[in-house]
Amino acid sequence: MIRVDLAHRAEQLIADGEPFVHATVVRAVQPTSVRAGDTAIVRSDGDIDGFVGGMCARASVALYAIRALETGQALLLRLEPGDSPPRRQPDPDGVIVAHNPCLSGGSLEIFLDPQLPAARIVIAGDMPIARALEEIARAAGYDAVRVDAADVQPRDTDAAMIVASHGKGEEIALTRALEAGVGYVGLVASEVRGHAVLESLGVADPARALVHTPAGLDIGAQAPAEIAIAILAEFVQQRRAAAAGSDEPELGVGLGVSLPVVVPAVAIDPICGMEVVASVASIHLDLGGERVYFCREGCRATYLQQHAGHVAGS
Repeated sequence: MIRVDLAHRAEQLIADGEPFVHATVVRAVQPTSVRAGDTAIVRSDGDIDGFVGGMCARASVALYAIRALETGQALLLRLEPGDSPPRRQPDPDGVIVAHNPCLSGGSLEIFLDPQLPAARIVIAGDMPIARALEEIARAAGYDAVRVDAADVQPRDTDAAMIVASHGKGEEIALTRALEAGVGYVGLVASEVRGHAVLESLGVADPARALVHTPAGLDIGAQAPAEIAIAILAEFVQQRRAAAAGSDEPELGVGLGVSLPVVVPAVAIDPICGMEVVASVASIHLDLGGERVYFCREGCRATYLQQHAGHVAGS
């Protein structure tokens, strides 16, 4: 069970919209200091709060937690002693097996469950359609925020903004959304009125063409909840289409997940050859203008001994 302090930490990260991985030891074979049920939180820079093994195990957990954040998919990681090349794909049982040359014995199985921030959908207006859209979007897993059209402050990370204010502040809200580069911009209006609103916008024609109006798929919707469903469906359809045509798809499209997550690069420990996360959270050494990363303090100390002359002359 996750400790109370870790639970509070997870709640804070969720509130801040910061991605992380919940790591849980599900099996431990002696000799090892970790026990089944031990847990930790791994942030996107590889920093670990909690206990899922010693320094060598932590380095591998951080690395594969980062990879779980990249894919958005949970995985079961098995750490075994030895220096065989790591497997990039799961074995027939669906387990990622990594051989850790620093482990003195025993093996661990750790479940890595990525927790990704919900994509934000901004809804401008107080019409029944706006309220229905807020409720349905939240039920679908999105971070739905409803505000007055004149007060909307969209972000470039917003997945969508839908204006449903019945003529109040529409031009201001739409212009701000287009200038911010919001992924999907929709206007709830009739075809005639929607065209008139677009013509009144002080933006270039290519920008006007990005606004979906009347917003929503044509499914014959009439009631506010039905129209809200049609709008959310069009938004999901557009996100999936954009991902399908991209070399770097936005994972979690249509699932209320806001991605991609910016993750650090991977480095090689020059002593043991392990892959480690290249971030300030990892054990590292700055030498001769170059930063070198290690899986544990022992490897760092060995490297320092081997390069004692360089350290003395630096």
